Amino acid sequence: MRYAYLLIISLLLAGCSAFETTPKAPPAPTQQAQEISRAQSGGLPKLGNITVNVHGSPDDAQRAIAAQSNQAGAAYYQIVMLSETVMPGLWYASAILYGTSPATGAGQ
Repeated sequence: MRYAYLLIISLLLAGCSAFETTPKAPPAPTQQAQEISRAQSGGLPKLGNITVNVHGSPDDAQRAIAAQSNQAGAAYYQIVMLSETVMPGLWYASAILYGTSPATGAGQ
């Protein structure tokens, strides 16, 4: 019985480590806003949030997020939700916009 408790505790601890991400550097800024992961967003200034509702496919919603990110002047964006609404073919997406890191000295 003692081994079962040890096994359960070790599995729970291993599961918790799956949610922790190792920080990574974002790619170099370019003319267009780039999608980044949560691990790459550390240290970047948050500019705001955007949402889109698009008829079509998930790719259309991702392209609309990228276009709005470029219009807002963001260097990076992170899509946090992409879901089909109750109406078939209508997609909803939400993203966080980020600027460039002050440490890199790069301008937007």
